[in-house]
Amino acid sequence: MGWLTANEALARLGTKPQTLYANVSRGRIRAKPDPADSRRSLYDADDVDRLAGHHAGRRKAEAVAADAMRWGDPILPSGIATVAGGRLLYRGRDAAELAETATLEDIAALLWTQGAVELISTGPPIDESVPAWKRGLVAMAACAASDAPSYGRSPAILRAEARLVVSRLADAMAGPSKIVQPLHKRLATAWRRPHAADAIRRTLVLMADHELNASTFAARVAVSTGAALSAGVLAGLATLSGPLHGGAAQGAQALAQSAEAVGAEAAVRQWLGQGRRIPAFGHRLYPEGDIRAAALLPHIDLAPAYADLIPVVERVVGEKANVDFALAALTVAFDLPVDAPLIIFALSRCVGWLAHGLEQAETGHLIRPRAHYVGAAMPTEV
Repeated sequence: MGWLTANEALARLGTKPQTLYANVSRGRIRAKPDPADSRRSLYDADDVDRLAGHHAGRRKAEAVAADAMRWGDPILPSGIATVAGGRLLYRGRDAAELAETATLEDIAALLWTQGAVELISTGPPIDESVPAWKRGLVAMAACAASDAPSYGRSPAILRAEARLVVSRLADAMAGPSKIVQPLHKRLATAWRRPHAADAIRRTLVLMADHELNASTFAARVAVSTGAALSAGVLAGLATLSGPLHGGAAQGAQALAQSAEAVGAEAAVRQWLGQGRRIPAFGHRLYPEGDIRAAALLPHIDLAPAYADLIPVVERVVGEKANVDFALAALTVAFDLPVDAPLIIFALSRCVGWLAHGLEQAETGHLIRPRAHYVGAAMPTEV
């Protein structure tokens, strides 16, 4: 991956500086500070070349759609969340500010546009020999197989069902609770780490939604067919399981283990020398740094390997830690289960998936993109 100066990027794009900066703010072009001059920025050459390949004037509809599917402008209208100006906003409210005091239940009430949300606990005791992730998948599959379709039902009824869906997933992943308490306290209790409760609370709030990411889009597609809300959550869970999405924190854990063994500098250079991108650093939507990580890391007592990696990666690569790094660091700092990043991610984002499911159900529209066919040509008639 190469980097260009502003003049070089503008020459390739053939646009004005304002357009370049707009593409950076929208996540289309990655940028980082110029190590030689902190007042200037460098721009990702691959991103610039990709955009330069499009005609500056008229563009075919399929080109516009293809660009939108790859970190482009949102392809679905939504009033739930957005990333703008380096901030994550939930219905216009700053998520980092909400994380100071709010609970995940508060965010559910905000995103679902309803009164107070209180999760119930009605599930049977869990089998702790079964991994929490598997328990969650099985629970949502059972719900999806029996819950009523979302199509044709009132918003009030669907919101009540949304609360039940989150409650069932929480019961499966965190275990049932004999007393009513916020989810962050349930997780801290289940993991026998009461002192981690506040850090978990902050993380749950900041991970609740992130506009049209891959798992949210999958959840919306499922609900757009009229499938049950729980089917949308199941689709979201399946998509979240990938190493490029919910499993990204594992890469940070592996990098930190290397740093423990050989030191942060050597680990980063070895990683790069093997042709691998440094995991859990940088984010296309946050050119100046992932605001979620910035809001979480000050509240985590970083293990030495994690603390050492941050300045080294910033200096060598030019990227800041993202929320996947924060999740991995949180897990080590509080000695949480190894699968804690994925469990926290899933339980938190379930609230967002359901918000999008509710919004999609109200439209009554089926999401059905067209494919741009690039296969074998049709046979020619003789």
